[in-house]
Amino acid sequence: MTTSAVQPQPQPQPLPSASAGPGFRPARVLDVELTRPLPPVPGGEPYRRAWVLARLHTEPFGLFEAPLPAEGLLPDQLGTMLWRDLGPAIAARFADAGHQPPSILTGDGLTANPVTWPFTRRRAAILAGAPPVSVVVCTRDRPAQLETCLNRLQRQEYPRFEVVVVDNAPATDVVERMVERLAAGPARFRYHAEPRPGLSWARNAGISAADGDIIAFLDDDDEPDQHWLAGIATGFARDGAIGCVAGLILPARLDTAAEELFEQQGGHRLGRGFAPETFTRSGPQSPLFPLPPFGTGANMAFRRETLAGIGGFDVALGAGTRTFACEDTLAFTLALLSGYDIAYEPSALMWHHHRPDMDSLGRQLNGYSIGLTAFYAALLRHRPGVLPGLLRLLPAAGGYLKRGAAPQAAPDLLAELDRRHLQGLALGPLAYLRSVYEQSRAARPRRYARL
Repeated sequence: MTTSAVQPQPQPQPLPSASAGPGFRPARVLDVELTRPLPPVPGGEPYRRAWVLARLHTEPFGLFEAPLPAEGLLPDQLGTMLWRDLGPAIAARFADAGHQPPSILTGDGLTANPVTWPFTRRRAAILAGAPPVSVVVCTRDRPAQLETCLNRLQRQEYPRFEVVVVDNAPATDVVERMVERLAAGPARFRYHAEPRPGLSWARNAGISAADGDIIAFLDDDDEPDQHWLAGIATGFARDGAIGCVAGLILPARLDTAAEELFEQQGGHRLGRGFAPETFTRSGPQSPLFPLPPFGTGANMAFRRETLAGIGGFDVALGAGTRTFACEDTLAFTLALLSGYDIAYEPSALMWHHHRPDMDSLGRQLNGYSIGLTAFYAALLRHRPGVLPGLLRLLPAAGGYLKRGAAPQAAPDLLAELDRRHLQGLALGPLAYLRSVYEQSRAARPRRYARL
């Protein structure tokens, strides 16, 4: 699910002024490579926690959270705390790689030869025959966020890729001029305008403009890891039946209670961890009740033939429409139903900027609820034969309605979120029907009066 390229619409009332939980403390988000000397972690206000992604030879494999004292943490202290929490997982990784497992993690880091490390060897083999990838970034009126995203894309360690920036219903030429400046650099950047507002319109325009047979999508408030595209290629390399790859999404910062609450709600991970997975039509998870989701639109890639087979993205779903979200969920589901497999690849890592305040988070979560049942209305429209399967899944869906998410949130805030969740679920199907009508009108050729 994603919320970029948003069209102005009536919005719910603000959320109660409440924190994500009693005594919320901002967290310093860190990305730590354990095979190098560990960094010192500065303390001081406002950060009172450390939230750490741990890697081994660039492969993400675990998360760690600990209190951050005012004086900060020295490298040896960070190593001791990481080992206390992740030591068994680290030792298991070393053993699986055929290396002697370490017994301690100091500030000097761990010693492991990258030449013989399975992950780096596999990545090197994939990059040697790297398929060309087109990256599609859709944006609307957020040039500052977009610039950060595009600057990170310039630093991709991948040999063959282009970036297509789709400017959705632009009001100015700011984005076009930004892309023109980037196009003068070493990476290939191209600009494309899509006048019809809506994220699915923009994504479909990006598909048409892209040159590659693999088309990757991210949001304009994302910051891709430098090995993101290598991770995407790793997912597709698993099997020729893979039609789609989804990657891991982590928070770029946890400075506010709203950002923390979104992570408590599941964030964009929603149950996905650091183990690669492959999904087929027959399992291990039903394509009709995608919870946890197979992935989200902030970090996904498709083969062109897969997108052609499912008809692209449904323009009546997603940001910029009455349904707000779930155009990505429908694409994943239709891909599975069409016989393509989905690979979840955690090494395709993305850092995402969550909504920083409660009002915008409330609108986002309400939109996700509307989008979820709008997705089912869309699924029945595209694949009416799935109705018996959906009826069999009703007990599982009923369990989701009682989810009781974010138990650490303040009670009044949690009650309001639950109320909006149920309200949004009820509104989704009608919102989709109205959106189908509106987008069908937007698709009609415009008539111009004769001069």
